[in-house]
Amino acid sequence: MRPLSSLPTSAAAGVRVVLSDIDDTITTDGVLSAAAYEALERLHAAGFLVIPVTGRPAGWCDHIARMWPVDAVVGENGAFYFRYDRAARTMLERFWVDGAQRELNRQRLAGLKHRILDQVPGAATASDQPYRLADLAIDFCEDVEPLPEAEIDRIVSLFEEAGAQAKVSSIHVNGWFGDYDKLSMTRVLLAQEFGIDEAMADTCVIYAGDSPNDEPMFEAFPLSVGVANIQALAHRLRTKPAYVTRGHSGEGFVELAALLLEARGAAGGRT
Repeated sequence: MRPLSSLPTSAAAGVRVVLSDIDDTITTDGVLSAAAYEALERLHAAGFLVIPVTGRPAGWCDHIARMWPVDAVVGENGAFYFRYDRAARTMLERFWVDGAQRELNRQRLAGLKHRILDQVPGAATASDQPYRLADLAIDFCEDVEPLPEAEIDRIVSLFEEAGAQAKVSSIHVNGWFGDYDKLSMTRVLLAQEFGIDEAMADTCVIYAGDSPNDEPMFEAFPLSVGVANIQALAHRLRTKPAYVTRGHSGEGFVELAALLLEARGAAGGRT
């Protein structure tokens, strides 16, 4: 991982789309700081497409799509995207599977939840679980005492033994039934809503993240950035981001936003 400061200005000036994880990438210790929110707002006002790509639940994503300075949001690790049309006052929703399949998946996850909590003492259902439509989030450090890595791995194994996908974030293990992830739904969103195909994305999209569930994004986008706290989880990553910030969490996101805004200014606002 190279320092973010080594990203060529010409490459930064070509960025049109800023994709970013939320927890411990835009937020810091669970808090959205004024500086990080201002960075989102400045990017949006400058004409960047700003799209959070998160493991957080549908209920949160509805709020984010409506009230944050963003153009869309991908939630629950790719189960859906939401895009709010402010002029029409309408929420556009796209899910990976239909409502009937989501209900079947939720029933399977409900049984799996009890198995995981029985076999991994100290784990808990994430506090945001009631607002989820497609996945099960098991908390290993957000609102519980941090679990050892071996217990996090055990949670992952229990999901996988049941035929579910499982991804580790900085706070949760998220599990779901389905052949999607953050990347697959982001590809659909970029193509269908903004006309950006995979070839175009190589030079006009940048992604920021901090944990193993961001790995598909780090692998897919040549312009990928880890905030500094990714160093603590780097041993869990087969594919690391191309660049890393000096600042941790939200400070790192502010650092990235400043670099992009400066590069666009140097290019005379061209994209």
